[in-house]
Amino acid sequence: MLPIKRAEELLATLPGVVAVRIIASDTGAVDEIHVLTTAEVSPKQTVRNVESALIAHLSMRVDHRKISVATTVETPKPPPLEVRAPETLPLVDEASLIKRRLYFEDVEVRRSRSKGVTCRVTLRKGETSYIGEAEGAETERSRAELAARAAVLAIGQAEGESRQLALDGCKLIDAFDREFVIVGLTARWGRESAFLSGTCEIKDSPETASVLAVLDATNRWITHAR
Repeated sequence: MLPIKRAEELLATLPGVVAVRIIASDTGAVDEIHVLTTAEVSPKQTVRNVESALIAHLSMRVDHRKISVATTVETPKPPPLEVRAPETLPLVDEASLIKRRLYFEDVEVRRSRSKGVTCRVTLRKGETSYIGEAEGAETERSRAELAARAAVLAIGQAEGESRQLALDGCKLIDAFDREFVIVGLTARWGRESAFLSGTCEIKDSPETASVLAVLDATNRWITHAR
């Protein structure tokens, strides 16, 4: 018993084969296999290829006397290519995206004996600047977290009360012989919420990288979650 369609598809992949037709008996056994080939492969070789392919792929042995091969000198024409109309993509208002996106402007670190360290972050959207401040104890890790919190406060001023943002954590990590800041935030607007993450390699200072990591996480949310 032979799965006719599968066998025809298999034999059609053999070298030089142009077309295949398998005729089965009432019991489902193979009665005849007709193969049309180019002159690329000899008929005897084609018969051996058919026998070998059926045994190897379908565990089916067919008497070579049931295989007939005809040769054509015509080159088979490739099927016509399907031409599709180009997809129409929505137009993006670049000027609108620039106005909605927040950009890093400055981070300032101030130290005092009473307050420890204060991070002041300035972000810009369009022609308007927004400032956020956060203070706490001074360590390299705490300065990065304070800068992230200050950036979140500045974003809150820019986005208003309808969209809320909370810092879940800020970590300094080593990877690929470099040091990175990674931040995690929770964003809420209306009844929706999402977890956002952003990273930035430390090149200038942990505070600057921390602010850029926050912007890496939130600028996609600011420009698209409208």
